[in-house]
Amino acid sequence: MNASLRLCSLLLIILLLPACATQHDNRITAEIKTTEGDIKIALSDLTPLHRDNFVKLAESGFYDGVLFHRVIKDFMIQTGDGSTKAAPGVLTEDYIIPAEINDSLYHRRGVVAAAREGDDVNPARNSSGTQFYIVQGKKYNDEDMAKAEQRIDKSNRQYIYYKALEEERAAAKNDTIAITEDEIQQNAIMKLFDITQKEGPYQMPAYRREIYRNIGGTPFLDGAYTVFGEVIEGMDVVDMIANTSTDLTDKPYKDIRIIKIKITRK
Repeated sequence: MNASLRLCSLLLIILLLPACATQHDNRITAEIKTTEGDIKIALSDLTPLHRDNFVKLAESGFYDGVLFHRVIKDFMIQTGDGSTKAAPGVLTEDYIIPAEINDSLYHRRGVVAAAREGDDVNPARNSSGTQFYIVQGKKYNDEDMAKAEQRIDKSNRQYIYYKALEEERAAAKNDTIAITEDEIQQNAIMKLFDITQKEGPYQMPAYRREIYRNIGGTPFLDGAYTVFGEVIEGMDVVDMIANTSTDLTDKPYKDIRIIKIKITRK
């Protein structure tokens, strides 16, 4: 892309940002008070199951006292594990919420998304009921973007395969003709081949490439996790938490906790 086209793209992004901000006016917001400062997020109406679940947990006091237990600089900050509370609550074990992955909600800097188990044990990509992360991210150059596209394409293929495998195993249970696990896996591979031949490799939309290039995020997670909100105030606090020192398990040496979450309905 030449310099003039890149400048036009950047100007378009800047012009669009205020328009997007006005969409927060009628959305439920949550003020997350942490030991490092306040983070205000807007919850998306495109993901009602996640929105309502988050509100329920916040208003019940579940998040009061939980740690930011996983922090990776230039990536994200994760919290919501009930077992990390200073005074453990009633609910410490996680549960799942059906995925609400929406292509219009992607992993740009500042989005809030649900954590989950991997595709191998969770082919439906169902979300953790309590754990979520906030993206700090980084800006991507063309080489980084190409690698991110490859990771997304690999993730998509993995998702298709595990989903097909689950379907083939379910069908085998109801089939009167015995079928081996090897045959089940071969059938899943054939489904994967047919679908990927039709769809071709993943290509990131141009507008999204410009956002990751100029604003930043974690593009390689796109399409694989449910994004259900975004930070509208307090990204400096997110950066402060993300930049803290951590041990080999990505746990901050210093305890960083959510004090309380206040929900506001407009």
